[in-house]
Amino acid sequence: MEDRWLSVDEIAAYLGIKRDTVYKWISERQMPGHKIGRLWKFNKEEVDEWVRGGGASASQNRSANK
Repeated sequence: MEDRWLSVDEIAAYLGIKRDTVYKWISERQMPGHKIGRLWKFNKEEVDEWVRGGGASASQNRSANK
């Protein structure tokens, strides 16, 4: 079992998204991450659970046009 915390670049690669999307999801969709100093770190299991719960789905987008 791997207990290593992942960086922004690593979690972006794992999810197949760009690093800018990770930062957007942190601020707009409450993506689970932990800020350690200036760096964001992610627990893969927490992110997997968040994705399975619909946190990354497009229907979560809170557009001002609604």
